[in-house]
Amino acid sequence: MENQPSNKQNFTDTTTSPWKKRLASLSLILLGSGMTLAGGYIGNNHQQMSKKASDFAVSRVNAAPVLPANADPNFITQVVQKVGPAVVRIDSSRTVQSRVPDEFNDPFFRRFFGSEFPVTPRNRVERGTGSGFILDGDGRILTNAHVVDGTNTVKVTLKDGRSFQGKVLGKDELTDVAVIKIEAKNLPKVSIGNSDQLQAGQWAIAIGNPLGLDNTVTTGIISATGRSSNQVGVPDKRVEFIQTDAAINPGNSGGPLLNARGEVIGMNTAIIQRAQGLGFAIPINTAQRISNQLIATGKVQHPYLGIQMVGLTPELKQNINSDPNSGLTVTEDKGVLIVKVMPKSPAAKAGLRAGDIIQGINGSPVTDASSVQKAVENTQVGRNLSLQLRRNGQNIQVSVSPGAFPAQLQ
Repeated sequence: MENQPSNKQNFTDTTTSPWKKRLASLSLILLGSGMTLAGGYIGNNHQQMSKKASDFAVSRVNAAPVLPANADPNFITQVVQKVGPAVVRIDSSRTVQSRVPDEFNDPFFRRFFGSEFPVTPRNRVERGTGSGFILDGDGRILTNAHVVDGTNTVKVTLKDGRSFQGKVLGKDELTDVAVIKIEAKNLPKVSIGNSDQLQAGQWAIAIGNPLGLDNTVTTGIISATGRSSNQVGVPDKRVEFIQTDAAINPGNSGGPLLNARGEVIGMNTAIIQRAQGLGFAIPINTAQRISNQLIATGKVQHPYLGIQMVGLTPELKQNINSDPNSGLTVTEDKGVLIVKVMPKSPAAKAGLRAGDIIQGINGSPVTDASSVQKAVENTQVGRNLSLQLRRNGQNIQVSVSPGAFPAQLQ
């Protein structure tokens, strides 16, 4: 059953019932991506330098897990000695113009305030420090997109003290990944691990420049994997994060998260303010996939369907069916409910409707919105996806060809 326009509007209104608020936070549309992640890029402009240390929300560091009896007690030192030379400091700056409000140009105000009244925009320079790590001996460096936001060149400092001017080859705001190139040869480089094989409880070692303190090492464990961007508090990103209790603070952004063998398994990127020992990293498999596209073309194409959705539960089903304004009757307890289809999107062109329940993609069952998003992200623009749906109690199959994520939504 296709909803009437008035019912659709009521269905997506998040101000009238609790389940609607829940739906609003689970959007695949990811509107806007200008948010700077909470933990990484420490600005050194005048206002930021005047902050107290407590403003940076430095979390209490959890104790590292006890080593097993047969482990080398110096293995962390060995990892740091191996990887440390390939971890760099990234200093960037950008000019920000302070706009004078239109009201300040009113002659009435200028007559009273005279020469003390601001009449022209003022420029100020914002400076920041982040981290990065060298991918190859020819000087390609991986870091966070927000570390290089607003600039095309940065200063890169190696552990041995050498400094280079770095050129930003490309950045992707949706995953917060950027690649920098410096002109140098025979550089130390990191070894890449496999983030798809991570399990909670494994060792995690972070190296970076938190709070401007160069070459800082912190340790902990992998607390969890597959944390959605909504759970982490950055719904505009397309990443399933690694969670760790290794201390990650402002300035760590872009630095490597390592396993016990010294392989990079993630790129440190975010902390949650007021959290106790919780940090997050972008899985290296995701970061490497994005960086390969940035190196090859300078940009990234993200597959896009154009739907808002939420995973069904018996409780959500009951809430929807008991809400007279929903315009829907849900008969399924499992699957992913399509809440809204964006006009002129690939989903709309394929005939998807609000109220459809996705139960499988390419023959594999799905039970939550993250599964659908991951399946879409792992395909390619223009490659068809086969969606198994329930619509009005009927099983149907729809083929949809993902488009490129619209630039205006990034």
